[in-house]
Amino acid sequence: MAEEMTEGVCVAGDGVELAVRDYGGEGPAVLLLHGAGRTLVDWEPIAPLLAAGHRVVAMDLRGHGRSGDGAVPWTVEVAVEDVAAVLGAYGIPDAVVVGHSLGGMIAALCLERGAPAAVNLDGHGMGRAEQYVGLGTAYVRQRLAEARQFAKDAGGRPFAAEALAGVLGHQAAMAAELGIPYGLLERGVRRSLGETADGRLFLRPGRERAGELQEAMAGLGLFALYRRVTRPLLIARALRPNPPVPGVPPWFDELMAAYTQGLRRDLDELARTQERVTVADVDGTHAMLLERPAEIVALVSGFVAAHGAR
Repeated sequence: MAEEMTEGVCVAGDGVELAVRDYGGEGPAVLLLHGAGRTLVDWEPIAPLLAAGHRVVAMDLRGHGRSGDGAVPWTVEVAVEDVAAVLGAYGIPDAVVVGHSLGGMIAALCLERGAPAAVNLDGHGMGRAEQYVGLGTAYVRQRLAEARQFAKDAGGRPFAAEALAGVLGHQAAMAAELGIPYGLLERGVRRSLGETADGRLFLRPGRERAGELQEAMAGLGLFALYRRVTRPLLIARALRPNPPVPGVPPWFDELMAAYTQGLRRDLDELARTQERVTVADVDGTHAMLLERPAEIVALVSGFVAAHGAR
């Protein structure tokens, strides 16, 4: 039976404090990583269910939630080191690393750091220009540069404290559209809040770290990594398109539709040709953790049972 959940702090190698939530439990260990701009709150619907048969720990990535920023730039290499620090501090060095979105990319990278297995839940980034089916590579490169600049400009943007109600209102609308409990989204927003010196609020990561994070994701060669993995990797992909994002350019939906086709093609080929990689479909949007918690628990539990450390 799972133990009572506790909040704790792990100190990374460079002294940064990493916020950790330990759900207890017995059995094969798993470490849960959230996506960019999110927090460990996203795992609340899933972690207690997993803890019925696993030792479960979740963390806020550096620059997110209640974890510190640190003095060094945000890179995936630093994120992997942070994961290793948490695994060591909590006595679970052989945990299966399970991540969503950005966390899924980091989880896959942990395979080369010694993780026995990893789960990437819909963590694909923006990919390569050649993956955008039906669109010219020069056009895609231009649009990707614009999309990344848009994300950089939006990341950590300060807003007046009285505008928080509007931010939460957007979360309420999204919760209603996706059938997600609003309280879960509100807790995530409040855990993400930072404050500037002049009293304005922002959603972590802050401007500088958000820009570094975008650069880090753009530089990842995920499919090259997938083709060389020697340990089990489960990749879950969302089958449903995401709801519209306010303020994005009008061409963004076309770009993402083309990318979805390319991802489907490339992941299908990967599943056929790489024996250590399993590709699974989830009948949800990118917000699959919040929409389909029971389905995610079944996927992760089955995979860990087959491939986790004993």
